[in-house]
Amino acid sequence: MSAAYPWLVADVGGTNARFGTVAGPGAPVEDVRVLPVAAHAGPAAAVRAYLAAQEAGKPAPRSAAFALATALDGDRIELTNGAWNFSRAGTQQELGLQTLLCLNDFEAQALSLPRLRGHQLRAWGEAPPAAEAVATGTVMAVIGPGTGLGVGGVVRAPGRWLALPGEGGHVTLAPADDFESAVLSQARREFPHVSAERFLSGIGMPVLCRAVAAVLAGSGRGEDVAALSTEQIVAHGLSGESAACSRTLDVFCAMLGGFAGNVALTLGSRGGVFIGGGIVPRLGERFFQSEFRRRFEAKGRFQSFLAGIPTALITDTLAALSGASMALEQADA
Repeated sequence: MSAAYPWLVADVGGTNARFGTVAGPGAPVEDVRVLPVAAHAGPAAAVRAYLAAQEAGKPAPRSAAFALATALDGDRIELTNGAWNFSRAGTQQELGLQTLLCLNDFEAQALSLPRLRGHQLRAWGEAPPAAEAVATGTVMAVIGPGTGLGVGGVVRAPGRWLALPGEGGHVTLAPADDFESAVLSQARREFPHVSAERFLSGIGMPVLCRAVAAVLAGSGRGEDVAALSTEQIVAHGLSGESAACSRTLDVFCAMLGGFAGNVALTLGSRGGVFIGGGIVPRLGERFFQSEFRRRFEAKGRFQSFLAGIPTALITDTLAALSGASMALEQADA
């Protein structure tokens, strides 16, 4: 496949779709714009809106890569936490594209990891190694609490990077202490299967907060949090005005650490585990003062194995666009 320039790259989540343009070989992603998914009928309509906002005279894209927050199987694509349901082939034809590559959003996020630089990261302790220093066969992993919970990995192969896409956010979540067991038990009254995404995501934090508040109410510290959004929970938790919201943030960070440790063990990601998504950056110092790293390492006999794996927060929320660009580059190689 020869992907003709200019390229259009997109990172489509349940809430927002981010678009950018790559003008030619080796060029960075430019002219990045963020559009709300719900405001457009589908990707073709969103692309037309993006292109209409560009300066007059710019050439139309010839090739595109869409990173999409869903599992991909066949021509029909439906977002897991969004309203778009479309045909890949139909969208390619409608937009007049020579090439349209569709990949899982965390496949693109994983492919962005080798291109991340220090100013796009905040390490928890020792920084992850630079991509140039990573040996063949080394795995890096990324997890991202955003609207949903994404998981991906990337392994260095001779001359290229291979993405390891999956739907790890939907694995069953495990408690690590009695309080978390009580919180999960409470949530099971509402959902028969409590996945990691049910708690560790934008759609999940209100579920977690309701469960935490119910458990606290049993000890005489009840609060009505039923109407709170994720943004309100974060704000009330950081300010300390709500005990239930504050405890929710503590549980969120701790369980995210345990989940990240599980991903590291499953993939053997000695090259690091990176935290993406839009939620954790909002927590600021609260995240770095939390139980995240302790719980990441708290795996019994494999604590020393995990202690040697670096963890870092991705502070650049547009990083997945460079991963989509790499997917096109490698498909074109």
